[in-house]
Amino acid sequence: MTGNEPTTSHLGEHPATTGERADWLEALAKQRHFLRFTTRDLTDEQARLRTTASELCLGGLIKHVTEAERAWGDFIVNGPSTMPDFTAMTDADWARRADGFRLLPEETLAGVLANYAEVACRTDELVATLPDLDAAWPLPKAPWSEPGAQWSARQVLMHIVSETAQHAGHADIIRESLDGAKSMG
Repeated sequence: MTGNEPTTSHLGEHPATTGERADWLEALAKQRHFLRFTTRDLTDEQARLRTTASELCLGGLIKHVTEAERAWGDFIVNGPSTMPDFTAMTDADWARRADGFRLLPEETLAGVLANYAEVACRTDELVATLPDLDAAWPLPKAPWSEPGAQWSARQVLMHIVSETAQHAGHADIIRESLDGAKSMG
């Protein structure tokens, strides 16, 4: 695929998407595939295992990327009011946030993958239907955000693709440490 071919929405409700929007959909699909692929043929218990010095596990990475994509999609539509003020979070808030990086005992890998698929469809719908990819909002308050900075929908999409790719790499290392399986190579 060159990125110039029409891409249909995952929901099937919109006409073919072309140009830049098709490129975004292709980039998102590719990185999501690599991330999901790291969980192939795993049990829930395997998806919970920490196999490296990191606190991360495969199920937790899927949960985190899902939540991040959901939150940034909300940001595209409604702005920073939909996101927490990270500068005002308490230790308890950070502890709850840490659970977003773990596959908890009551959760299943199939469940978090299904949730990820739902969020991906919503994001794809946004990419296909947003009236203006240049529309911007101020970034939420966070120690890592430049004060006064704004991100356009396009910049948010770039962040989602980048974060998904980064975590797909993390997931590949975790999976290789688990049982030797690799996404590539």
